[in-house]
Amino acid sequence: MASRELVVLGTASQAPTRRRNHNGYFLRWDSEGLLFDPGEGTQRQMLFAGVTASQITRICVTHLHGDHCLGLPGVLARMSLDRVAHPVDACYPAGSREVFRRLRHASLFRDGLDLRERRIRGALGSGPVVLGTEPFRLEARALSHSVPTVGYRLAEPDGRRMLPEALASFGITGPDIGRLQRLGRLDAGGRVVTLEQVSEPRAGQKFAFVMDTRLCDAAFELADQADMLVCESTFANAEAALARDYGHLTAGQAGQIAAQAGVRLLVLTHFSQRYEARPGSAATGDERLAGEAAEVFGGEVVLASDLARIPVPRARGKDALQGAGGTAGT
Repeated sequence: MASRELVVLGTASQAPTRRRNHNGYFLRWDSEGLLFDPGEGTQRQMLFAGVTASQITRICVTHLHGDHCLGLPGVLARMSLDRVAHPVDACYPAGSREVFRRLRHASLFRDGLDLRERRIRGALGSGPVVLGTEPFRLEARALSHSVPTVGYRLAEPDGRRMLPEALASFGITGPDIGRLQRLGRLDAGGRVVTLEQVSEPRAGQKFAFVMDTRLCDAAFELADQADMLVCESTFANAEAALARDYGHLTAGQAGQIAAQAGVRLLVLTHFSQRYEARPGSAATGDERLAGEAAEVFGGEVVLASDLARIPVPRARGKDALQGAGGTAGT
């Protein structure tokens, strides 16, 4: 099992299909587990995917449309049933507080969960809201949708990658490697060896989650230099006007965000039911969406499918730290 991976629980948009459950995404990040947008049926999808309630440490809801939140009552009840002992942050747009409260108490159960609500305030263009800095920086930005909506960005601090050949040249092995990492220098055979001599800069891994939005600067800022961007692609390019009217992205626009933001892996999801495969047809409309995104984005594109597991790409090397910079908006 990968220590950092995306577990896809559902990929439909407003209406589920035979192949696609409503939204749901579980990001496994070392000892942390972030559940994004638990739509209807998420609890059952977690069982199929091998995700347990006790693995959830944070719940991040982009907005309170049903396909992104109607699974929340069942997930919270299950976490209480399983007696999850650790505190759980629940992040959501502040303007939807009353709806969130109704969902949280939608049924009668013995609520023993230490759920800590993190209401996100901030208008479109107001900059990031920082939700935590340990063990990573988690931030949210307001997006352009028909109701209060935010996207999320997780960024690991930059670090250093140890170089085995350099360590060997100084005769540094075993526990001395960890000591050198902690102290920054080490006396090895009568000479002082610094951490910089036996390592190189390593960019921290970055993950972005962008759902239900028109093109806006915030979408590009969330995706900036992300190793993995999970992005809605509700409509094909031919329905661009419809996408704009309903506050959504086309597949080509998702590719545009990934290209301009310097993303490494683009994961497309949140597909309209109109692109479901017809009976007896081998071709699927969502494959068309992947093609339209790939025409714009030169990196890797993954078409999300229910219960898929997608590893977060490995951290970038020193070149990424030297080349990272601002991102063009729209």
